[in-house]
Amino acid sequence: MRSRALVLGGGGVAGISWMLGVIDGLRRYGVDLAAADLIVGTSAGSCVGAVVATDALAPAVALQRRAETGEIMVRFDGEEYFATLTGLAADAPDQRTALMRIANMDPLGPTVSEAERRAVIAARLPVHDWPHRRLVVSAVDAQAGELVTFDRDSGVSLVDAVTASCALPGAWPATTVAGRRYVDGGIRSPTNADLADGHDVVVVLVPIPTTGYVGEMLDRERAALESSDVHIIAADAASLAAIGPNALDPARRAVALDAGGAQAERELDAVAAEWSASTG
Repeated sequence: MRSRALVLGGGGVAGISWMLGVIDGLRRYGVDLAAADLIVGTSAGSCVGAVVATDALAPAVALQRRAETGEIMVRFDGEEYFATLTGLAADAPDQRTALMRIANMDPLGPTVSEAERRAVIAARLPVHDWPHRRLVVSAVDAQAGELVTFDRDSGVSLVDAVTASCALPGAWPATTVAGRRYVDGGIRSPTNADLADGHDVVVVLVPIPTTGYVGEMLDRERAALESSDVHIIAADAASLAAIGPNALDPARRAVALDAGGAQAERELDAVAAEWSASTG
């Protein structure tokens, strides 16, 4: 049997809804991405990864349709944000320095406390215990400028790990764990798909436009996975329209969920060919 990995990228609260919609939609058509041998979650993808790995897809999908939400609305322009990241990293002598600059960037708007942000993340996860299946959550150490991965053996709670992975610099506060400050793993890569190295089949979900900076990073990671069959499901035009210009807008959850479900049908043949063949 060929080994399979599911990689879930960053994309805000609306991106969470879209990825849940895709996964739920594919499952309804008989393609279960949750059966992956490894699930890698970055930023919004860490929320989805935790949901999928803990077998909590159904309650998480239902949550996207609730009008009431504990989510915090902030202004966010993805294109402008990635331009800011590029500018901060432009003259950095190495990746470590670039990540430290980004991790410690100035707030883009009003700030919330770590406790408030952690409560938001906890509310997103129907299950707060690490699953027995292999789940890896990525973050960046803000003080060292280095990628950090959390799993069930890290001694860090699942909620803290996901909160750290979702701590987008400039938008949300860094997460403090055992005296260290961690931020969104997406500043290193929108997907950190290279963490799936060694798996035969890798399916990557990307709920953001794959142009410019994001496209370049995906190309590098696909190259790093040269020994794997890689299938990328990126939000198409209809899905991007549903997610809207501000991926951090919780009002877009239900429409983004539906768009993900609709795109799942369009992706079905290609994904099923890769995923189902790997079980034989």
